[in-house]
Amino acid sequence: MTNPAAWFPEARYGLFIHFGLYSLLGRGEWSMNREEWTTTDYRLLAKTFNPTAFDAEALCDLAVAAGMRYVVFTTMHHDGFRLYKSGISNFSSVTACGRDLTAEVVAAAQKRGLRIGLYHSLNNWMDTPDSVAALEDPKAYAEFIAATHARCLELAQLYPMDTFWFDGWWPFDAEGWQAQALVDKIRAIHPNVLFNPRAGLPGDFATPEGHMGAPQPWRPWEGCISVNDSWGHHVGDHNWKTPGQVIDLLVAAAAGRGNLLLNVSPRPDGSLDPKAIALLQTVGAWLKRNGEAIYPSSHVWSMDLRERGEHRGDWNSHGPCTVTGNALNVVLKRWPGRELILGGFECSVRSARILNGPAVTFSQKGTRVVINLPDTSPDPICSVVRLECDRVPVLYQSGGLRVPTVPHPHYDPCPSELIGAPGSH
Repeated sequence: MTNPAAWFPEARYGLFIHFGLYSLLGRGEWSMNREEWTTTDYRLLAKTFNPTAFDAEALCDLAVAAGMRYVVFTTMHHDGFRLYKSGISNFSSVTACGRDLTAEVVAAAQKRGLRIGLYHSLNNWMDTPDSVAALEDPKAYAEFIAATHARCLELAQLYPMDTFWFDGWWPFDAEGWQAQALVDKIRAIHPNVLFNPRAGLPGDFATPEGHMGAPQPWRPWEGCISVNDSWGHHVGDHNWKTPGQVIDLLVAAAAGRGNLLLNVSPRPDGSLDPKAIALLQTVGAWLKRNGEAIYPSSHVWSMDLRERGEHRGDWNSHGPCTVTGNALNVVLKRWPGRELILGGFECSVRSARILNGPAVTFSQKGTRVVINLPDTSPDPICSVVRLECDRVPVLYQSGGLRVPTVPHPHYDPCPSELIGAPGSH
């Protein structure tokens, strides 16, 4: 029987969408808190919320074109503004503009075969009592926790979901949030749902933020990073990542058998900045040419050769590597010229090719492999050389660095049959 949670470590790439009432201010998703808006004034802001250009179909089309396999949508951030029809609160997009944006995204994602994750903040600056009152008064705490659980359960009852993405975990730990009881109730509605660890429990996958670090020992993970420096729309943030930088993140995901959750933040009218669209489309086109180095196939172990052992420098001077089955993929961020010379092979190379590029010849003498290349990179961003070997590649470099590409007996890669199983982490 197929493990219903096995999709997550194989997904590799997802779209994070931060959108809400804060988008109207254009100063990031923490504006209400950082600028000390009163709840009264912030509620008035909802009267101007009318994202006529928000197009869930177009967003999910973009995700597909970008090579993504899932979408995570912010149903409610810390400001308490729901992007769905709630029976608990009228502070919502349905009240403001008559649209259930969460339902629109879920429907569009399902139509395209995308997995769906729903982000929902445990914290809530709008409703009373809030978490500060809950810290100071037992009665307020009981009311606050009951309201938090009711919100999360309402969301679970309204929509299908593959992941429930908690956030806003302060100021409580798992016991304070009564997190185990909450996830048990949600899992009773959605038996196969996966949880992140931001309710204080370990969760079914790790969520490093702002970096692509696979947890040790390994377990399913997802690095969440934005296309610029802001999670929510910020009018002054023009520090867009380049396609090469996003490809670096994807290689890190593939090498660590994790996922990249790349965030975009629609503008007040719901549209995306053309620069964000162009970035995702460009990386998607690269993946169509070179996706064999990023996406796994069945029973594949992918790892970054640079990260094994005590030495943490580049294994080669040209770019990072991934392993897929018996193939070594060298992502040539720096084109080496007419020859690519790699040492340390404890296996035989059977063939060499440039993904989506011209045929190449190679020679191997002992542990040293020489690949003959064109003068310039065939790919406008970076090319990938794939070396098919007689077994899973094992490489050794001088200086005491041995770089195995299969797990050590005491290295726990979390077998696929356990991934996502309740109580397995």
